[in-house]
Amino acid sequence: MTTPNWYPDPTGRHHFRYWDGAVWSDHVSDNGVATVDPVMASPGTATTAAAPAIVDIGTAPADVARQVSGTGWSGAGVTGAAFAGGGTVFTEPILVVNQKAKIVEITSQYAVFDGQGRQVASVNEVGQSAAKKVLRALTSIDQFLTHRFEITEPSGNVLLRLTRPAKMFKSTIVVADGAGSEIGRIVQENVFGKIRFDLQTGGATVGAIKAENWRAWNFRIEDAAGTEIARITKTWEGLAKQMFTTADNYVVQLHHQLPQPLLTLVVASALSVDTALKQDSRGLN
Repeated sequence: MTTPNWYPDPTGRHHFRYWDGAVWSDHVSDNGVATVDPVMASPGTATTAAAPAIVDIGTAPADVARQVSGTGWSGAGVTGAAFAGGGTVFTEPILVVNQKAKIVEITSQYAVFDGQGRQVASVNEVGQSAAKKVLRALTSIDQFLTHRFEITEPSGNVLLRLTRPAKMFKSTIVVADGAGSEIGRIVQENVFGKIRFDLQTGGATVGAIKAENWRAWNFRIEDAAGTEIARITKTWEGLAKQMFTTADNYVVQLHHQLPQPLLTLVVASALSVDTALKQDSRGLN
């Protein structure tokens, strides 16, 4: 059964509609504004519209705990939080980012949990045309296309908007607040070897993301002085999901509370690293 959450509206009238686990509800969201629009509002739209085409992933507290504290391929080996969490994507010391598992990925979606398995945010791709969806399904040119994402609270309120413009070799992620005002950018600095991104705001570099291996699985996040402030660790999805779906899962660990706008750029990095690096393959840029 697909878990309750906000998903692209199957009627096409709104950005998102809430799936309650059994049926589509009347609750919708556009640009972070939640309203009510009955599913039956237009002729021929049934309340029994198909559930989101998503293969559910393990998101029970025990699954999240394994991802956080497990060792080896199964987890990030995190044994304790650096500070007490506040229940939001910007106040938790540990975030678990799980991609929705699909056989063919047309619209990228992620669920974001705290270290105890409570969902604190969702990441949904928005603004795709029908033609783009066809291209994604039938070709491998995904890496060259523009991708836009909304990071929303469980209520549907938009916290951040991320845009990765079309690229040839290097990725850039434009990070904006819910109203669309730019906060900063995540800019890829190299193509070969261990991938590096700079965190930039107002033209100044305030930090960096450095891949720890050539396959860009694990990342060290540093401040402008080169001190490690956070870490992103890819966790193993299981053989079946690794072979037959597109899902990638990550654990993000903040070593201490960070000032703004660095905090927002670090959180945005954790939620966009998969988009920046892996649109074209399962591990190579």
